[in-house]
Formats: sequence, C-alpha cells, structure tokens
Amino acid sequence: MHSPSLFDEPERDTVQAIGPRACVLRGFALPWADELWDSLTAIQQAAPFRHMVTPGGFSMSVALTNCGALGWTSDGRGYRYSLIDPVSGRPWPAMPEGFARLAHAGAAAAGFDDFRPDACLVSRYQPGARLSLHQDKDERDHRAPIVSVSLGATATFLFGGHRRADPTTKLPVDHGDVVVWGAEDRLRYHGVLPLKGEPHPRLGSQRVNLSFRQAGPRGAKT
Repeated sequence: MHSPSLFDEPERDTVQAIGPRACVLRGFALPWADELWDSLTAIQQAAPFRHMVTPGGFSMSVALTNCGALGWTSDGRGYRYSLIDPVSGRPWPAMPEGFARLAHAGAAAAGFDDFRPDACLVSRYQPGARLSLHQDKDERDHRAPIVSVSLGATATFLFGGHRRADPTTKLPVDHGDVVVWGAEDRLRYHGVLPLKGEPHPRLGSQRVNLSFRQAGPRGAKT
C-alpha cells in the first residue's frame, strides 16, 4: 500500500502575484513538508504551544510558539521579541536547518535574495481560531520580507492595504503554500479568517503556520 508523504498534492510551482512585491508560491513547501513536521515535534516539546495574552488582556485564539535566536511574545506589557522563552526561562529552540533552507528558498523565489531569518513564529490554528488584521512591525528592519508557510488544513488569508480600513483580498492557502511579502508591501495589513477550511488527510482540521522574520538588526549574528 502506498504510504503518502505528508503533503502528496499535484499543484506546485504556481506563482500568484498579490502585490508589487508580494506573492503566493503555490505548493512551494511540499518537498520540505515531512522534514518540517518532524522538526516541529521537537520544537513544541522544548517550547510548548501556548495562548498568549494581548496587551488588552485578551487570550489569543491561535496557539503560538517560536524557534530561532529570537521569539515573538505578547503579554500585558506589549508585543516584542525576546531571546528567552518567558515560560521556560531558557532560550527558544534553535531554528532547524530545514526551516532556514525553506525560508531562504521561498524568499529568493519571490525576489528577496538576502533574507536572513532569525525568528520563526509557529502558529497552530484549531477550528474557529482566527488572526485579526494587523501589521508585522515589531521587527527592527522592515526591509526584510515575511515568509509565511502553511501546513495542514486550508485557511483563508486576508491581504489588505497600508490602512486597516483598506479593502482586503481573500486568498485560500493550502498545505504547502508559501506567502511572501516585502519592500513596499511589507507593512500591509493581513490576517486569517476563522479556520473552517478543508481538513488535511493526515493533519485533520488543524493548521500550522510558520512565519519567518528577520527580527533583529540587519546583519546581526544569530
């Protein structure tokens, strides 16, 4: 009997432009998928998923963890990057080599050849979990792109403008899709509608997103 790879899917190598310097790389992460999932097991053992609290006191519906030299955190004091996991008191798990290779390759495919991610925010969506419209602006250098990798259930990604009230484009993102935005598109608002998309054959109704960022100063050693 055929034992399918984590992401046996026919659609690959399609590039969908969604802005001057933003695109969806359809199926781009499929060759890395099994390696990514194996690495995620070790990451969540060292730094378990948790529902972070916003500065306003609300618990996020999306469960989060991090790997890399820096990790994104949120609490009553605000949003920020930290060298230390506030739950364990230890450094975040190192970014696996396969994660870094995929982040570099995805950025280069979108025209960003010098991307050096030092943080990967790992988000786990269960049915009903959502991410409200926001800008990724806690990073020190906004010249570097965001590389966002979808694994598992289909979700609807919202990509808007530079104001929260600007119209948004609704984009289905399937397992293996990679969204990249940078340069003049870097600070555009984006989010995810409540998860209710098509389940993945092996991961079921959950979706895991890897969001690669260059969070520290440009050229910093990590």
